[in-house]
Amino acid sequence: MRNGIIRAYRLAAANEPDAEKAFFVADLSVVYRQHERWKRCLPQVEPFYAVKCNPDPYVLRLLAALGTGFDCASNGEISQVLKLGVDPSRIIFANPCKAASFIRNAAKAGVDMMTFDNTDELHKVARTHPRAKLVVRILTDDSRSLCRLGLKFGAPLVSVPGLLAKARELGLDVVGVSFHVGSGCYDSSAFADAVMRARAAFDMGREAGYEFSLLDVGGGFEDANFEENAGVLAGAIDRYFPDRQGIRIIAEPGRFYVSRAFSLAANIIARRAGESPPAAPDAEIDADQPTVMYYINDGVYGAFNCILFDHQKVHPYVLSLGGSFHVPGAEALRTAACSVWGPTCDSIDCVCPVTRLPAALQVGDWLGFDNMGAYTICAASQFNGFEVSNVIYTSGGGPGDAEVRAVLGAFAREGRGIE
Repeated sequence: MRNGIIRAYRLAAANEPDAEKAFFVADLSVVYRQHERWKRCLPQVEPFYAVKCNPDPYVLRLLAALGTGFDCASNGEISQVLKLGVDPSRIIFANPCKAASFIRNAAKAGVDMMTFDNTDELHKVARTHPRAKLVVRILTDDSRSLCRLGLKFGAPLVSVPGLLAKARELGLDVVGVSFHVGSGCYDSSAFADAVMRARAAFDMGREAGYEFSLLDVGGGFEDANFEENAGVLAGAIDRYFPDRQGIRIIAEPGRFYVSRAFSLAANIIARRAGESPPAAPDAEIDADQPTVMYYINDGVYGAFNCILFDHQKVHPYVLSLGGSFHVPGAEALRTAACSVWGPTCDSIDCVCPVTRLPAALQVGDWLGFDNMGAYTICAASQFNGFEVSNVIYTSGGGPGDAEVRAVLGAFAREGRGIE
């Protein structure tokens, strides 16, 4: 980040337009270490990275080189992954409600594995991709997750026998069961309950004449409690699927891989302070009421869309103060309640309604934000003419650095990757 800020100072001195543009720093070694962590905790579960979380080309390239599969939700995501030389068998079209043209294109590309949760989808697949390997997505309890996907997807268990009977009638091959406990799950028991429901669906499949060979345990994996969730999930799999011979188990992790890998540096482009009407002499002063408004050059229409769409709370910290990277500790620096706003002419563009930052911050100083890799870049727009923040890549220089360079180097020598 420091190098990026120094470069911005140099561009500003040369009067370059948008010299102070916000930027991401992506540490690919974090992605690598998360993959190693996954293999340690869930060796029996194949990760199929959820592309929608962050379709960054270098993240996809690294994960492809590491041998992960990919959870794709659209024709565009499938195309992006296939261009990396990934075999179609390493892709699951995990969108239960797909456009007919997307199903047809998946068939042409050899992507056979796809989910469904309703009879209309079965009729579409029968017309456009009759050789598909279908996975019935069941409804689970996602009430304790950040994003409740069950509001939109998932067949209740009571409807599964009817769906499977219709699939048999249409001559379609249903190969397994999938579920999703919701994006950002903080309740480990949700995984155990979902596996129990999947077991019931497997039994329904046998009654319908199918012998399922796939269990897709979906996403919802958080960095903070991953070991706990993994332990509960592994225990539930052992309990409800003690004989797993012939059963392939996959998952669809997204934010687990990339959230911590990306940080954002944003420049303070404007500041408002001391412009409120004076308080009455006997009025109490609220120390938590913002007295300074800082405006930065990225906001909720850009990288911070995660605040609106992913229910995230971000925490700014000082990268530079008064043109210096030497920032005294909080105890030695007077802070004040403030608010942080994005650059657009829209009052909804608020990054932090209330936070505490040094009162000495001025226009031209820089703020940093960690954990900006999940559901940020992927949904950023150019509303009001502001460009999406660029990404600077690094392999960290610490644990995983050499491995990342070796893996990506071998991938490039094979002639695969970014065109």
